[in-house]
Amino acid sequence: MGENIYLFMVIALAILAITDLVVGVSNDAVNFLNSAIGSKAISFKTVMIVASLGIAFGAMSSSGMMEVARKGIFNPTEFVFAEIMVIFMAVMITDILLLDFFNTLGMPTSTTVSIVFELLGAAVAISLVKIVSADGSFSDLVNYINTQKATEIIFGILLSVVVAFSIGALVQFITRILVSFDFKKNPKWIESIFGGVAITAIIYFILVKGLKSADLFDASFMQFITESTSLFLLINLVFWSLISWAFTLLFNWNIYRIIIILGTFALAMAFAGNDLVNFIGVPIAALQSYQDWSASGIGPNSFNMKGLTAAVKTPTLLLLLSGAIMVITLWLSSKARSVVKTSVDLARQDEGDERFQPNFLSRQIVKFTITASNNITATLPPSWLKKLDSRFTMPKNYIPKSKTQDAPAFDMVRASVNLMVASILISLATSMKLPLSTTYVTFMVTMGTSLADRAWGAESAVYRVAGVLNVIGGWFFTAICAFTAAAIIAYILHLGGFIALVVLLVIAAVLLLRNYMAHNKKSKEIKAEDSLRKAESSSIQGVIQESADNIGHVIARSNKIYTGAINGLARHDLETLKKNNKEVSKMSKEIESLQNNIFYFIKNLDESSVGGASNFYINLLGHLQDISQSLEHISKVGYKHVNNNHKKLKYNQIKELKDLDQHLEELFNGTSKAFISHSFENLSPLLAKKEVLFDVIDQKIEKQVARTRTEESSPKNTTLYFSLLTESKDIVKATMRLMELYYSEHDSSIEPAKLPKNA
Repeated sequence: MGENIYLFMVIALAILAITDLVVGVSNDAVNFLNSAIGSKAISFKTVMIVASLGIAFGAMSSSGMMEVARKGIFNPTEFVFAEIMVIFMAVMITDILLLDFFNTLGMPTSTTVSIVFELLGAAVAISLVKIVSADGSFSDLVNYINTQKATEIIFGILLSVVVAFSIGALVQFITRILVSFDFKKNPKWIESIFGGVAITAIIYFILVKGLKSADLFDASFMQFITESTSLFLLINLVFWSLISWAFTLLFNWNIYRIIIILGTFALAMAFAGNDLVNFIGVPIAALQSYQDWSASGIGPNSFNMKGLTAAVKTPTLLLLLSGAIMVITLWLSSKARSVVKTSVDLARQDEGDERFQPNFLSRQIVKFTITASNNITATLPPSWLKKLDSRFTMPKNYIPKSKTQDAPAFDMVRASVNLMVASILISLATSMKLPLSTTYVTFMVTMGTSLADRAWGAESAVYRVAGVLNVIGGWFFTAICAFTAAAIIAYILHLGGFIALVVLLVIAAVLLLRNYMAHNKKSKEIKAEDSLRKAESSSIQGVIQESADNIGHVIARSNKIYTGAINGLARHDLETLKKNNKEVSKMSKEIESLQNNIFYFIKNLDESSVGGASNFYINLLGHLQDISQSLEHISKVGYKHVNNNHKKLKYNQIKELKDLDQHLEELFNGTSKAFISHSFENLSPLLAKKEVLFDVIDQKIEKQVARTRTEESSPKNTTLYFSLLTESKDIVKATMRLMELYYSEHDSSIEPAKLPKNA
């Protein structure tokens, strides 16, 4: 049975390796996709094809040297086969769950840091078990663990954050001064020099980082690049500048688009060529350990793992298979797109919906930066400031926010700088043997260029800084969680053996499935038919037609929320009321998002429609907000009442609320159908019920007043009941005002357009 356990572990590790490739690509895709997707320099399909070629080429040209997994973190000569397999198993289970967790959140993290700290955590746990069993001291841990490597990685995190952000900001600032936002009007020689510098940086990156260990070039050529770097770069700079000049002049090619294509390919190739160890290094080391042990004839608790100290290349077939899995994942993974979206949203040039909420630290950083900026600008001559501002002024024909879905998040110049600076920094780090993380460099360069490009304005700075702080915090969280979780899992496997392994694998599978289903549910909610859409029309007629669906969906959702609140109170059901609170909160945020879009909506209107359409839309949103605020109050007071264990509402009160709910349901159903079907003529009979509904509510208020004078004994019930009735009346008022507004505008704007057709 002993040998079968380890065979089972090897098979399990192979399956985990495939899963790790999937979750790893979903996370690391942000490294090479964000610039191309954010700038929309090329179509999404082309971006994916270029990235796929880069991944495939990188996987094929990878040397497959799995040194980190084999001996980079721990000393294999201090462990036996049984212990090594426990370490490897703990690492892979932890890695998959941790990366999938970050993917589900849509947060980019480092696969290098995760694998290193998982190896460190698992190795420390098993080392401590050995030390305790041998009555050793804690200081003996240095014999088992390569503490220097962990220190280098932590140093690499800090170095990546500071260096990449600073250099990205500086290079983008200088580039924007020289090129400006109106880069299409610049002389061809400026494009040519920029193209020469960027392409040289990317080519050097491909050779030094992507193909450094591949046997595709003659050794003397690679030696020349290493020993005569300056000369090599100078030759490339002149050559590519001339090539850029020729193509822009003769063929009118956009050199920035070429840089983005080449940079995307380079980073994708480097990812596949160098980060492959993070996903398959451990399973391959486990396979080779199993082969060495099974051929030895020695027991698993006696076979020393000194064989892991030797350098062994990964079979080419495994590299090709890994590359194919990565390419397929890139095309199919929705989580990869959500991680990319986080990076692109934080870097986008314009304001809009912000995912992250500001915190104390982000506010203080922004305040300090504004103060420092004001102090610096006060020392500069006004003429300089005016000239500087002109270089950062965007062309007036820039796509408005109302068309944001089709607009790039930032321009091609910034995308080119992102790829160029990331390539240079990673190349330099590789040649200097500094442990910079690819994820950290690409993300922080993107954030630095955003800051320099004035993308973080007064309207968005606190949100963007909060987002960056969240992501950076997540990186340190990765290291801590990876170390702790791997150590705990390794200890559990050590104690529980085969049973513990099976239980942990089942738990991992359940968690992965749960995260997948939760992510799918979230994606469906975002695409839900009843979610509210921002108005994009430029005329009042268009706004009337567009907004009708929004109103219909708000009313339909309001009907469900109101009924849910009444039912929850009637049954004294806290769970129903809690769910109802979430629904009304979600709707309120969507309405708030529509209100935040008013600035861009007005900017996009035709001159002839500005007055009518803007007033109509502002009033419309005001009425929707009134409805949502009343519903929010009803839901909150109901939840608070039940949560505080106050007395249940009396039978008569529940009966009257159910009757009111029925009246409102008829109103909501009729209103919702009229708006969704655009049958605006059906609003008239609904408007006629206004006084009837008011009378129904007033009668219930009078009944409660009478009950309070005679039989009511609970002040809390009385307060709650009156609150429900008054808010219900406000809902009716807001709904009626909304219909009156729409009915009058429809009557004056839509009907005349229909007369010729009906004549």
